[in-house]
Amino acid sequence: MNQKNFNHKHSLLKEIDFYLVTDSGLSKKGTLSDVKEAVESGCRIVQYREKNKSTKEMIYEASEIKKICSDNAIFLVNDRIDVALAVDADGVHIGQDDMPIETARKLLGPDKIIGLSVHNSDEAIRAEKNGVDYVGVGPVFDTSTKKDAGKGIGPARIREVKNAIKIPVVAIGGINKENCNIVVESGADSLVAISAIVCSDDVKKETKIFIDTIQGIKNMRLL
Repeated sequence: MNQKNFNHKHSLLKEIDFYLVTDSGLSKKGTLSDVKEAVESGCRIVQYREKNKSTKEMIYEASEIKKICSDNAIFLVNDRIDVALAVDADGVHIGQDDMPIETARKLLGPDKIIGLSVHNSDEAIRAEKNGVDYVGVGPVFDTSTKKDAGKGIGPARIREVKNAIKIPVVAIGGINKENCNIVVESGADSLVAISAIVCSDDVKKETKIFIDTIQGIKNMRLL
């Protein structure tokens, strides 16, 4: 990643609102279609999460997503650092039980973006100290999208995490149009709503609704 691209993508990270996480098992139109429509709607960050395809298939699909994201959105790969390296993605998102942050950073280099899933402020503080670029907090509400997500931690936990760190906070887990307001009002910089997007008939329209909602609440904070 050259310095110009590094600066651009890291500046985008500070401006994120809706965060797309792909799910081929739930998608109505397919992962590439979902990403294309979301980015066209203004989504600035995309995480490619795929558990059911071969490495070869993932590398092909990831390379196509990178083209779609181009300069308009940050492109991250979930867990699979090998796939991220193969397509020169902007970074990765990993979980508490995945590769240690220090190891991931050595493999990816200093310029790539690394996100980490956390459940509380202690994990978030530790993540920030270890050089993570943002944290994903959740599951905020109970969710069936990720089978091993655990019980919802509630939106109040978002505020605790937000107050403990300076890096961006992304909320995930059971979020939809009915409860997204409280998530942003609780301090989330961005949010993920998987089934609400990829199960819809109009990904572009639904993504825009979330973006407008998030930006509207953020603008109210500034008044």
